[in-house]
Amino acid sequence: MAAAVAMRGSSSDGSGFDKVSGLDSGKYVRYTPEQVEALERVYADCPKPTSSRRQQLLRECPILANIEPKQIKVWFQNRRCRDKQRKESSRLQAVNRKLTAMNKLLMEENERLQKQVSQLVHENAHMRQQLQNTPLANDTSCESNVTTPQNPLRDASNPSGLLSIAEETLTEFLSKATGTAIDWVQMPGMKPGPDSVGIVAISHGCRGVAARACGLVNLEPTKVVEILKDRPSWFRDCRNLEVFTMIPAGNGGTVELVYTQLYAPTTLVPARDFWTLRYSTTMEDGSLVVCERSLSGSGGGPSAASAQQYVRAEMLPSGYLVRPCEGGGSIVHIVDHLDLEAWSVPEVLRPLYESSRVVAQKMTTAALRHIRQIAQETSGEVVYALGRQPAVLRTFSQRLSRGFNDAISGFNDDGWSIMGGDGVEDVVIACNSTKKIRSSSNAGIAFGAPGGIICAKASMLLQSVPPAVLVRFLREHRSEWADYNIDAYLASALKTSACLLPGLRPMRFSGSQIIIPLAHTVENEEILEVVRLEGQPLTHDEALLSRDIHLLQLCTGIDEKSVGSSFQLVFAPIDDFPDETPLISSGFRVIPLDMKTDGASSGRTLDLASSLEVGSATAQASGDASADDCSLRSVLTIAFQFPYELHLQDSVAAMARQYVRSIVSAVQRVSMAISPSQTGLNAGQRIISGFPEAATLARWVCQSYHYHLGVELLSQSDGDAEQLLKMLWHYQDAILCCSFKEKPVFTFANKAGLDMLETSLVALQDLTLDRIFDEPGKEALFSNIPKLMEQGHVYLPSGVCMSGMGRHVSFDQAVAWKVLGEDSNVHCLAFCFVNWSFV
Repeated sequence: MAAAVAMRGSSSDGSGFDKVSGLDSGKYVRYTPEQVEALERVYADCPKPTSSRRQQLLRECPILANIEPKQIKVWFQNRRCRDKQRKESSRLQAVNRKLTAMNKLLMEENERLQKQVSQLVHENAHMRQQLQNTPLANDTSCESNVTTPQNPLRDASNPSGLLSIAEETLTEFLSKATGTAIDWVQMPGMKPGPDSVGIVAISHGCRGVAARACGLVNLEPTKVVEILKDRPSWFRDCRNLEVFTMIPAGNGGTVELVYTQLYAPTTLVPARDFWTLRYSTTMEDGSLVVCERSLSGSGGGPSAASAQQYVRAEMLPSGYLVRPCEGGGSIVHIVDHLDLEAWSVPEVLRPLYESSRVVAQKMTTAALRHIRQIAQETSGEVVYALGRQPAVLRTFSQRLSRGFNDAISGFNDDGWSIMGGDGVEDVVIACNSTKKIRSSSNAGIAFGAPGGIICAKASMLLQSVPPAVLVRFLREHRSEWADYNIDAYLASALKTSACLLPGLRPMRFSGSQIIIPLAHTVENEEILEVVRLEGQPLTHDEALLSRDIHLLQLCTGIDEKSVGSSFQLVFAPIDDFPDETPLISSGFRVIPLDMKTDGASSGRTLDLASSLEVGSATAQASGDASADDCSLRSVLTIAFQFPYELHLQDSVAAMARQYVRSIVSAVQRVSMAISPSQTGLNAGQRIISGFPEAATLARWVCQSYHYHLGVELLSQSDGDAEQLLKMLWHYQDAILCCSFKEKPVFTFANKAGLDMLETSLVALQDLTLDRIFDEPGKEALFSNIPKLMEQGHVYLPSGVCMSGMGRHVSFDQAVAWKVLGEDSNVHCLAFCFVNWSFV
């Protein structure tokens, strides 16, 4: 029986009391434990039952028979409120724990910096005293005050010496992680805070290159150490890590001899390897430490024959310090200190091996971000659509990267060998007759004995090309550089029993690609997606078969806020979600050689908007483009893989070489267009070849509008041509110009027009007038063509058109008019779409 009890206090205390609005003021209903248990069972299945569901509950549950429906409704309302309060309380407690730990971390960092300042003040005072003491100017006694670096390499000729090396490594590592052994400076662009990846610093004036990061992660220390020791799982440049020897040490620790291989970042440099001692132990305060350093001698590790393609690099004392945090989680300190033997690479590429920022971005922060990603996935903060498992998607990303790195490095022990060229050394052709692209359980052939993989790869130096802008363009405008027949050829290798050369079954690409997102990292450094390329059949018999091609694609560094060490677009054809066989990865990698000092990334759009801010052709261009952008150098690496059958090896090699050369030419053309060192007028003249220059065209568009419609298109139409172009570029409605031909092709668009079509000036000519209208729009346009030709303009009703990315765009009204040149002949057609928006 339910009893009403008069009480004062809150509306719900979580013990079966609920205030019922509409009854006597201050009255509460007390439920029996049995009633609460029955209601809780229903709440677990349906937290917000409908009125009919509550009525059904009263009928089916006799124990609730004496409870009024309104009381049941109030109980569920209060129960949901308590759940919300409990979740909010848990969230605030977690935030408080995080802030407390971050405060502790910042206080420790402040204490370390104070020690460093004191040390520098002492050294400065000592040096000043030496300089003032003129009689001792030529004395060599000051040499005793210069710290002579200890020999970082120790020869471990017998196991008994490994423990002493391990203890020495531990001491030196801790002095770097929490002490002042290295002069650390905050890395530009990495500001510490509760939502940042952590506190990131780089070395200043030490031997080699070094980086340090410390941050908070919501994982237990043992789990963090387990992840960090598995370097290939989070460091994409790590090809292999093998433990050769393991010796027990005190405190349950271990000493291991480890051989690590790294991929080459580009085809122009050799890969690196390390032969190191790794020491894992537990400190007295419960902290876990994993420290590592190189051992002396270049012959350590596997046989010399297998290491011929590597340059032996040196790891100075580095590692991980993981401390338990109050309330759960861990405080992680990471130090990477390397000597990458920069002498062994061309001088132009040495910044990749002499920059501490590169190490910080590729290794140190990558480790911290990976741990943070797993922590958020484990806690349920990151949920992917359709129930996709984060670990599975992460595996796809790793396999795409590994396949691309394998293609670039082309290691002999993987079966790669260089094929003969055609006399021109711009493209390298490598062959692998042992690599299989299909498991034996799949239909068709598994390339091994009868064939294999051919890789065509090339590297080129780019000047004044923002890497993020280039990679975004390659991703969004595939038709600018890709050949659909090549894509179809690669896709056919996954399905058929024989590989047909492109051209034997020609296909036509509709130009439309649909990007389906799968997953992304917490800070959008990486995006995994599926790309569907829509094919068009050439015969009636093929119309019933799907000619679409699907690619699994990984994008790195395309976010406008990315400050990465490399920018990538890697993809591979898939039939269904791939099994454990390697993916045929191909793609692009852009590595900046000159890092911006302010850490800011380029946020330029793909439509050359910054270039079209025209004032004068010279002064304005130099004023708008920053010095950093104009002097930016980067190296682009292209690698494409092609399956082949043995009897077609030479034909596929020739096709691959020619295809990569065509891609290089396309990239060079795109790079010239998006370079901030080029003015918009010059870029426009290059892109819209065969048509009037942009400023003249803008004047013709405005004059023709006034001639045909009797009103001005722009508020100030009496300015010079460049001023008109600038006003037309920033006009609020979409302005498009298309050629006056049998199949009209777009030749110019203002900023709003490019945004509406989701394209750029470079790719604008790939779009035709009939492609952007739906069927009703085409009918309205074609029915008004005679009127347009007769009176020079026509109004089109509201409708829907299609962007270059396949999205629907609605507009309130459109007007079309003939653009007349100086000779009064029709040069093109112009369209103005009013109040457009994506549907």
